[in-house]
Amino acid sequence: MNASRRPSRPGGRSTGPGRTRATRRPAPGSAGRPQVKRVRYRPARRISRRAAVLALVLSALALSYAYPLRTYIEQRIEINRLEAEQAEQSERIEELEAERVKWDDPEYVKAQIRSSLLLVPPGEDLVIVVDEDDPRHTGGADDAEDPDLSWYDELAATFEDADRLDPEETEEPAE
Repeated sequence: MNASRRPSRPGGRSTGPGRTRATRRPAPGSAGRPQVKRVRYRPARRISRRAAVLALVLSALALSYAYPLRTYIEQRIEINRLEAEQAEQSERIEELEAERVKWDDPEYVKAQIRSSLLLVPPGEDLVIVVDEDDPRHTGGADDAEDPDLSWYDELAATFEDADRLDPEETEEPAE
């Protein structure tokens, strides 16, 4: 029809209006052989590219959020510790306030003076009951030795005690 028309297929052959595309025919002499389809062999990928990129992005996000998250957790721990410390201080303040209110009472002050300083008003007798089974009891005033004395003070005390002895109390050595 149109001679200036370019051929649509390589090699210059045109499938004109009356020609149809030829179907592939088997090569001569291969009529009895089974047809083999050639397929490109691709080794199976363990991880697809998308999955690798996704894993890379997720790991980058995890690394970028790790330090701020750690800082946040440390700050929360510090805040909880400070709040607990503040609650303890508030309890201590309440205890001290209650004790201060007690010291405003004159009867409480008198009781404290009597118990700690062993002072009594004039006209009253002081009676101290000593429990012999009490482990804090160390004995009478005569039994108590001053543990803060140094060795030379103790030596001087023994000389003073020796000077105070009566000559009758000492035994004469036997001859």
